[in-house]
Amino acid sequence: MTEMISKAVVEAENASRRDALNGDYESLGERLARRGIAIDTIKEKVAAYGVAVPSWGVGTGGTRFARFPGPGEPRNIFDKLEDCGVIHQLTRATPTVSLHIPWDKVSDLKALKEKGTALGLGFDAMNSNTFSDAPGQAHSYKFGSLSHSDAATRRQAVEHNLECIEIGKVLGSKALTVWIGDGSNFPGQSNFTKVFERYLDAMKAVYAALPDDWRVFTEHKMYEPAFYSTVVQDWGTNYLIAQELGPKAFCLVDLGHHAPNVNIEMIVARLIQFRKLGGFHFNDSKYGDDDLDTGSIDPYRLFLVFNELVDAEVRGAEGFNPAHMLDQSHNVTDPIESLMTSAMEVGRAYAQALLVDRKALNDYQQGNDALMASETLKAAFRTDVEPILAMARLEHGGAIAPVATYRASGYRAKVAGERPAVAGGGGGII
Repeated sequence: MTEMISKAVVEAENASRRDALNGDYESLGERLARRGIAIDTIKEKVAAYGVAVPSWGVGTGGTRFARFPGPGEPRNIFDKLEDCGVIHQLTRATPTVSLHIPWDKVSDLKALKEKGTALGLGFDAMNSNTFSDAPGQAHSYKFGSLSHSDAATRRQAVEHNLECIEIGKVLGSKALTVWIGDGSNFPGQSNFTKVFERYLDAMKAVYAALPDDWRVFTEHKMYEPAFYSTVVQDWGTNYLIAQELGPKAFCLVDLGHHAPNVNIEMIVARLIQFRKLGGFHFNDSKYGDDDLDTGSIDPYRLFLVFNELVDAEVRGAEGFNPAHMLDQSHNVTDPIESLMTSAMEVGRAYAQALLVDRKALNDYQQGNDALMASETLKAAFRTDVEPILAMARLEHGGAIAPVATYRASGYRAKVAGERPAVAGGGGGII
């Protein structure tokens, strides 16, 4: 396997931290044992967990107002895969990459798959793009795509999604994620019912082309780029879509695509209960769909989401098989560092949720003891599980301290010298 960071650098960085980690791991193991928890069992579950990296996430993001390029930005999907390879090499937590078409479209799919294999990476869900216009396309998506009033535009959008499926089949992907920017900016601009009817008809054509072992994830978003109405605006509409399409259709939950103060963990529980939870785009937000680093604002909410996931895992909920992916915009940080820390935060939330005393929690819930039920969750959340995460990384060839090791490697300076600088300019979120 091709490793982007020298083994010597990783081993040297690990050697300086190994003794301290062994002591911390042993101490935590003793404390967990008093609670009836085997630390090695938690470590094995964490080591087996993985979250996909979005190909677009390794580039520098932006807003509607400006984009400030960073040094060594990837020029193409092959550069992106190398950056994703760094993330997985050091964290051992991101074994797959999710591609976005046409951004990542190449003529030689065999070479692309071989590059991923060489880096130890597989390919997660394919992502279509009908929310912006590609060079040379016949019909514009300015006023919609899958729900457009023009049949030819809808047909173009459907055909693009079918192309994504064909590309994914070659690469070994097993899912298609569909997010549309369709909506309206003025009252009366669109007929809500007709727009949704057209969307469903178009999605049924996409659904019909899915291979038997594929799933389709539909993603909702409250607003932006449409600011008055959005065709797929909330989880309820998303659930209706999944029900209408059939058993291979599921709802994707992006943590930023909700109104402020919405109880996201309850939405997760509902979708699990009715067997329509497809997966997640992990990020964080402060004011709206900010796409901030996962766990940077509200790590407790991330933990509460994972509490529902572990609850479903433990009780063997029917049809429970969610896909996990990061989805962020890195405007002021090195994207590789942000994605590494975000992958670790997701793993941290999973580990903490595994520590919840499920029997005690159930007893408190049944007895209506609100305070102790809450304290039972907090006892798990307050536990510093970093030794578990670090030991899992170390034992699987990763770095005890991924960001420090990455910085010591000089990787960013190296690729900055190899990849031409990208000019700044106007806005545009990637």
